[in-house]
Amino acid sequence: MNLRRDVFQAIADPTRRAILLLVATQAMTAGAIASNFDTARPTVSKHLQILTECELVAQTQNGREVYYHINAKNMKEVADFIEPFRQMWDDRFNKLEAIMKTYQTKKTT
Repeated sequence: MNLRRDVFQAIADPTRRAILLLVATQAMTAGAIASNFDTARPTVSKHLQILTECELVAQTQNGREVYYHINAKNMKEVADFIEPFRQMWDDRFNKLEAIMKTYQTKKTT
């Protein structure tokens, strides 16, 4: 049975979020990714395994090297979940800004 991990559990870990940020800009090997952390390479490999199982990162092989890169298509699940919250907070901040402008205008007159 192939059990797929939950993407939200995967991104709950700060190290995995940092890995996603690293591979978002360029494909990297596990060793290159691990060099950015003060943890053992097997620990980073476990994080990469979880991200791969969630299909948030994908692997491509180039000779003997395996490169990890972000799977932007599957990051959409996270973005779609977060979008209503982002819109709600944008609306709230816009309303607060309007109130503050009204207050400042009344204060100066």
